[in-house]
Amino acid sequence: MNLKKSFLIALVISVIGLACWEIYWRSHGKYPTLNDDKSLWAMHRADIETATKDDVVIFGSSRAYFDLQLSEWEKWTGIKPIQLSSTGSTPLPSFHDLVNNTNFNGTVIIGVTPGLVFSTTYPFAEPWQRIQSKVDHFHNRTYAQRINYKLSVLLQQNLVFMSGDEELWADDIDLKALLRRINMKSRTKDPIMPPFYYFGDVSIERNMSMTARTAKDTTFANKIIDVWKYYGGGAHPPDKENTMAFLLEDVNKFKEKGGNLILVRCPSSGGTRIGENMGLPRAEYWDDLVKKANVKSYHFEDYDQLKDLTCPEESHLSKEDANYFTRELIKIMLEDGAITNLKTN
Repeated sequence: MNLKKSFLIALVISVIGLACWEIYWRSHGKYPTLNDDKSLWAMHRADIETATKDDVVIFGSSRAYFDLQLSEWEKWTGIKPIQLSSTGSTPLPSFHDLVNNTNFNGTVIIGVTPGLVFSTTYPFAEPWQRIQSKVDHFHNRTYAQRINYKLSVLLQQNLVFMSGDEELWADDIDLKALLRRINMKSRTKDPIMPPFYYFGDVSIERNMSMTARTAKDTTFANKIIDVWKYYGGGAHPPDKENTMAFLLEDVNKFKEKGGNLILVRCPSSGGTRIGENMGLPRAEYWDDLVKKANVKSYHFEDYDQLKDLTCPEESHLSKEDANYFTRELIKIMLEDGAITNLKTN
């Protein structure tokens, strides 16, 4: 009887404690969010196993993730793409996985962020390792992990305190994140990374959209820009030779399968765009890739309706502009015969 009573007391205290913790964070403007992690990526990577010639798969870094909106794509083409972009990553390992480990020969869109696509082929470099870890998780995950993830999604979507993204956001609320907020004096003279705040919400379908705060609060957006400046200042020189060779080999394999590959250069603006023009000139990188890949390609600067789009934090479009960009890009592609509108077939 005492054991039962002790259990009930502990349960009540735990429920009250969790409720207070949840209420506390909601009172500070937090809301339930889905974690953009390797399990979510793997769940959609599995969709390729049953995909058909009509399907569309998107690879890329965060720009292709933020700027290509799945609902708009489905609305205008009748097809909901499989979104496999990954923040801060080169698309080379994930595209390589599709080409070499699947029979898929539909449409693949690769978002080309020059600083990441041409960054490296070194397997332990961060841009490579970030996405390769997701690919590895897909191939190695157990049934227990799959079930555990599906059960966790319901909690993530309804409880704020379940937030625990793989990205080390400065405003995360899990225990590790709270401990990281303790300021410790640096023992070296190396530049200290500015706080990197959460600025995009992801859905269960892996549709990423910029938060309203980032789009409307210029002070907050400038904090994200500070992070881009930090990364730009410490970036390693691009490895064009090896990245081009690696990518083009897979491009040729995919074309031999009968696949339809499309390259897309999503918008950037402000100082970030200036830095890209200086460090990775279009003629030397994008134009050369397009010429050697010999596939349909679309650069935002080539179209009057797209070239003046402004990114609130210089690198990604707001949700409203991302919907517009997706819609206009689809019109351009349809007119060019690059994709098919199933709604008219």
